[in-house]
Amino acid sequence: MSQKPRTLFEKIWDLHVVKQREGYPDVLYIDRHFIHEVTSPQAFAGLRKRGIKVFNPSRTTATADHNVPTLNQHLPIREELSRHQVETLKKNCEEFGITMYGLGHPYQGIVHIIGPELGLTLPGMTIVCGDSHTSTHGAFGAIAFGIGTSEVEQVLATQCILQHRPKTMRIEINGKLGKGVVSKDIILYIISKISAGGATGYFVEYAGEAIRNLSMEARMTICNMSIEMGARGGLIAPDDTTFEYIKGRKYAPQGEAFEKAVEQWRQLATDEGATYDKVLQFDASDIAPMITYGTNPGMGIKVTDRIPTVEELKDINEQTSFRKSLEYMGLEPGTPLLGKPVDYVFIGSCTNARIEDLRMVASIVKGKKKAGNVEVWIVPGSKQVEAQARAEGLDKIFEEAGFQLRQPGCSACLAMNEDKIPAGKYCISTSNRNFEGRQGPKSRTFLASPLMAAAAAITGRVTDVRELV
Repeated sequence: MSQKPRTLFEKIWDLHVVKQREGYPDVLYIDRHFIHEVTSPQAFAGLRKRGIKVFNPSRTTATADHNVPTLNQHLPIREELSRHQVETLKKNCEEFGITMYGLGHPYQGIVHIIGPELGLTLPGMTIVCGDSHTSTHGAFGAIAFGIGTSEVEQVLATQCILQHRPKTMRIEINGKLGKGVVSKDIILYIISKISAGGATGYFVEYAGEAIRNLSMEARMTICNMSIEMGARGGLIAPDDTTFEYIKGRKYAPQGEAFEKAVEQWRQLATDEGATYDKVLQFDASDIAPMITYGTNPGMGIKVTDRIPTVEELKDINEQTSFRKSLEYMGLEPGTPLLGKPVDYVFIGSCTNARIEDLRMVASIVKGKKKAGNVEVWIVPGSKQVEAQARAEGLDKIFEEAGFQLRQPGCSACLAMNEDKIPAGKYCISTSNRNFEGRQGPKSRTFLASPLMAAAAAITGRVTDVRELV
C-alpha cells in the first residue's frame, strides 16, 4: 500500500519518533544538541542531583556566546555574572565530557553560526538548543527549535525530548527580488504581513522561486526569524545550494560518505500532493527594503512608507500596544522614518553576522566614511568569520570607514554583556528583536538588513539603501 504524500516536516519528524501514544506528546530522538552558558547550568545541576551522566556526549556541542565581551577576549571577563556563567559552562563540559569552543578557540562563536560552518548541522536532522533562534538550522532542511532549561536536561539525560507535533504552514515567495532587497527584508516583510503571532503553533516551510534563489547564509536569516512570528521553527528543503555549502566542512561526511549522504538528502522534499494546515503566498516584487518602527518585529514598514495611524490598524486589540510602543520609541503615528537620525549601528547577531553579511556591508561602505553622529559596531558571528573578514581585507574597509570590527559574540543583540545601547538612543540593528530594553535599558531599536544598516552608518539617518546601491 502506498503511503500518503508527506511534507518535508512530516518526513523528518516521523523518522525521529521513538514512541507515540494518543493524547501524549511524542518521544522524539535528537540528532544534535547545542548548548551555551545561559540556559545550561541548571540542566547540569539537575543531572548531578540525580546522579546521572550525559547519555551521548558526542551529540552535544557547547560554545560561549551570550555573555562574552567582544573586546579584549584574551583578558578575564570583567562582568562578574558573565564571567561566572562562562566558567561554569567550561567546568560542566569538562566534567561531563562535552566538546566546548570557549573564548580563544578558533571555532568559538554564536551557537547558531558555528553549527552550520563546522558541518555539524546537516539535512534531515532534529536539532535543539536552549535558545529560541535554533530555528536558524532549519535552513538546511532540518527540524530545529529552541527548548527550555528543563528540556535541555531531558536531552542531556536521554538524547530524546517530549514534544507535541506542531501544525504545518507553507509560505511561498515567488518572483524576483528588487534592487537592494535581501533575505532580512523578506522575513521582516512576511512578519509585517502576518504579525508577530501569525504563525503561533506552526512549523513553517519556506518555498518558491525567491527562496530557491537564496544562498545558504540568506536562508539561515529567514529561518532564524521564523520564531519572531510565533512559529515553532522554519525550514527550507535542501538542494544543490545546500550540498555545495556543506561539502568539505570539518564535521560533515567526507568523500564517498558525502556522496551517499547527498543521495539520501535529495529525498528530503515535500511530496507532490502533500497538504499543509495553512498555505500563504507572497510576491517577491512587492518586497522593498524594510525597517521596524515599534517594539515587536511585526511592526515593520517599507522604508519609504510612513508609520501607520491608530485608525489604520485592523485589529482593535493592537491599538493600546501600538500607542505604548510609539511612546517608548519616541515616534508619531503617520510620520515617515526616512531621514530619522540614528545614534548607533549594530551589525551582528545570529541573524546577520556571517561572512556574506559583512561582505554586503563592505560593498556599500568601501571608500566612504561613517557619519559623525553614529557609532558603528561590526561583530562577526564566529572566529572563523572574523578570520575570513581579515583575510579578505574587509577589516581595512571597515577601519577606513570609522567602523569598529569587534570579536565574536552575541554582543548588542541583547543586553547580557558589555555591549549595550544607552537609554534613549536609536540603534539600527541587524539582529532579530526590538523589544523594550532588548539592547539595553530604554534603548530604541530599528531592525533592518545589513545593507540598510550600512546605509544608515554612512548617512547618519534612516536611509533607503537603493539610493546608495
